[in-house]
Amino acid sequence: MDTAPGAGLQLQQLPPASSATSVSVSEGSFSYKENLIGALLAIFGHLVVSIALNLQKYCHIRLAGSKDARAYFKTKTWWLGLFLMLLGELGVFASYAFAPLSLIVPLSAVSVIASAIIGIIFIKEKWKPKDFLRRYILSFIGCGLAIVGTYLLVTFAPNSHEKMTGENITRHLVSWPFLLYMLVEIVLFCLLLYFYKEKNATNIIVILLLVALLGSMTVVTVKAVAGMLVLSIQGNLQLDYPIFYVMFVCMVATAVYQAAFLSQASQIYDSSLIASVGYILSTTVAITAGAVFYLDFVGEDALHICMFALGCLIAFLGVFLITRNRKKAIPFEPYISMDAMPGMQNMHDKGMTVQPDLKASFSYGALENNDNISEIYAPATLPVMQEEHSSRGTPGVPYRVLEHSKKE
Repeated sequence: MDTAPGAGLQLQQLPPASSATSVSVSEGSFSYKENLIGALLAIFGHLVVSIALNLQKYCHIRLAGSKDARAYFKTKTWWLGLFLMLLGELGVFASYAFAPLSLIVPLSAVSVIASAIIGIIFIKEKWKPKDFLRRYILSFIGCGLAIVGTYLLVTFAPNSHEKMTGENITRHLVSWPFLLYMLVEIVLFCLLLYFYKEKNATNIIVILLLVALLGSMTVVTVKAVAGMLVLSIQGNLQLDYPIFYVMFVCMVATAVYQAAFLSQASQIYDSSLIASVGYILSTTVAITAGAVFYLDFVGEDALHICMFALGCLIAFLGVFLITRNRKKAIPFEPYISMDAMPGMQNMHDKGMTVQPDLKASFSYGALENNDNISEIYAPATLPVMQEEHSSRGTPGVPYRVLEHSKKE
């Protein structure tokens, strides 16, 4: 009589345990589904952005010789590129609301892969068949490695999902791991900014580390804003929380300053170098910020973490190979050929080469030291002001040839 209730009690406890197991399995499958949705949105967004940028590049190339500096505003191609760019950025923005930050950030390698392929096909970059393997073998190897790395990233990405409510974001914001991380990041940012501004340290690592530190805060705030907007659209209003507007302001501010530092870097270094180094640094810092703020890797086993890190390294190597193989820009020629000046071809026939005077206002292309220039190519100086009239009253020529003798 005493054992029957106990047995009945045990039998009554079995259904809740089995139902809890089924609920956990359904939650796990739903989280993987969210990962897939976020990854597909990010890949679609980066692919569309690459197409948009190449459309605008194609439009600028076609109108390079136009007298109107803003002629591309009047073309449908440029506006189509702008529309596709906004659509792609919207897709990338929405992807942060579904998948973990550590999964979305490395997928920006898709834009590098797409740009490498579109640059050959769409822009029709010139290449000779005999030079094809020599010029593009690194690009194809890099694309293959980046695709393999992307597959590993999607497969072994962290599976942590949390509703981006105002309470959860506030709790993460005041947690001691994130406060410690922010302290370290602020100190590092101030040191780098001091060396960059005061010590004129324009090394590419210094500038792009500033971009990466700002970018890590950008992606953290983007995920918070996107998640709260999605919840609000679904009916769980989050726009009445002050943390939403704090995150929105931080998102805009960090994005603006990030673009400013990138613009300064593009004036000093080649775009391919900025793309590879910036991708590696920004991805590494952003994954670290996501792991600290959103606890992306909590509960993940060691195998998934190692395979995810391997995917990142392979994607890094792929992006480096793709950008390393890009064609370098042709430097500016220091001399000005007289063939480009109508009516003055006779001077070029005599072996003369004209370049502006170093001390004049038009000093581009001037050489500081002419000691090693042969006498037949002695430079002539174009004065800014017109020559004074001669004693006979005849107007002087708009140029004069200075005879230089080689110093012993």
